Amino acid sequence: MNTCVIVGRLTKDPEARYTQSGKAVTSFTVAIDDGWGDKKKTYFFPIVCWEGLAESCGNNLVKGQKVAVSGKLTQRTYEKDGQNRSVIEILAREVDFGEKPRGHGGQSASTGEFAGTAVSDEDIPF
Repeated sequence: MNTCVIVGRLTKDPEARYTQSGKAVTSFTVAIDDGWGDKKKTYFFPIVCWEGLAESCGNNLVKGQKVAVSGKLTQRTYEKDGQNRSVIEILAREVDFGEKPRGHGGQSASTGEFAGTAVSDEDIPF
């Protein structure tokens, strides 16, 4: 089973774009703190969203906003400067929008801490 659920904050505004075939894709990084005091560590997870979920995330998320992401781990390879590289990402199935940082409208418009936009497995292009 390949399921991943994380809760953290965006490290910067999401990057929204469209593929040559017109599919929306948005990527962002979520920071998660683990531990406390001198043993506190921060982990950074790259997130990728497709189609309707990508548009929703690209239009509504901002740097510092709290999110809950559920999806699956994926690995892709690419070439940069003549070298093959590999990256592990979370392919989001659902992103729940949480509180925004100060100066961005405060709490989300939902009644709870998270108000999400879900995408079904059929909407994921692979």
